[in-house]
Amino acid sequence: MNKTILVTGGMGYIGSHTVVELLNKGYEVVVIDNLSNSKISVVGRVEEITSKSFKFYELDLLDKPAVDEVFAENKIDAVIHFAGFKAVGESVAEPLKYYHNNIVSTLNLLDVMQKFDCKNFVFSSSATVYGMNNPVPFIEYMPLSTTSPYGATKLMLENILRDFQCANLSFNVSCLRYFNPVGAHESGIIGEDPEGIPNNLMPYIGQVGSGKLKELSVFGGDYETADGTGVRDYIHVVDLANGHILALEKLFKTQPSWEAYNIGSGKGSSVIELVKAYEKALGKSIPYKVVARRQGDVAEMCADVTKAKKELGFETVKMIEDICKDMVRWQSFVKDNNI
Repeated sequence: MNKTILVTGGMGYIGSHTVVELLNKGYEVVVIDNLSNSKISVVGRVEEITSKSFKFYELDLLDKPAVDEVFAENKIDAVIHFAGFKAVGESVAEPLKYYHNNIVSTLNLLDVMQKFDCKNFVFSSSATVYGMNNPVPFIEYMPLSTTSPYGATKLMLENILRDFQCANLSFNVSCLRYFNPVGAHESGIIGEDPEGIPNNLMPYIGQVGSGKLKELSVFGGDYETADGTGVRDYIHVVDLANGHILALEKLFKTQPSWEAYNIGSGKGSSVIELVKAYEKALGKSIPYKVVARRQGDVAEMCADVTKAKKELGFETVKMIEDICKDMVRWQSFVKDNNI
């Protein structure tokens, strides 16, 4: 019998791509999403891509009785947990909102999992847990610290999951620390769709390229990098989705433990390199201006993916060119359908 995977936040950017890959690999999927940062239309688009259906519950993880009901109605074999607030700047402005939502919702989920004897958990963590003081590339055993309430919730939850696993030795946890997810599904009908001016570089470039925004602001041109702009480890969202499935499959096969894995490409690209690659895919130039650095930004962030490669068999297959082509296709769909 096929295993049933609960995906929280499953209609968001990374969640929806992971649901596609799970369905394509034959898993039964149940999705919980409160649609605070996603749209109900994504359900139909995921089903269109996969020609498969899945159970969808519009509810909030803060509503514990509702979560309890989902587990009562479905035999859940594992959980992939994406749901949570994720804007760094907003977390600095509204810390209580972030601590309450991200921590309490996860505690509710763990409580209900324990009640229904569900023991496999893949957690959506973040490279922000490496803080500002580690040299690149980041390796899983480095000391951890954070620079925002958002990052602090990720680090707190990693620690909570470690403590929970120590107290419940049959519980199996994989914390995936990912770097910069970008791109869209090759179909061009699901992708990142932020409201307002995007916080992240790639959708910002995409919206300038499609004419939705006038020009790109490049934050900082005086870093100690090859072209002076910040360098980041960009990973195609489909590669990232497949990283979750590899982590999930390892949970089903191994002795219970708590593990953290970097999920990135292992290579850095600068802002200007990304702009040039997008211009090539789009066939026209992207207007941009260099502005002051953002507080808290570092010159370079890059993953050491040795552990994920060795223990999960994880490798990226999509290049920057693929990322840009898929983004151009997605932005065209957004514009044509007035999404």
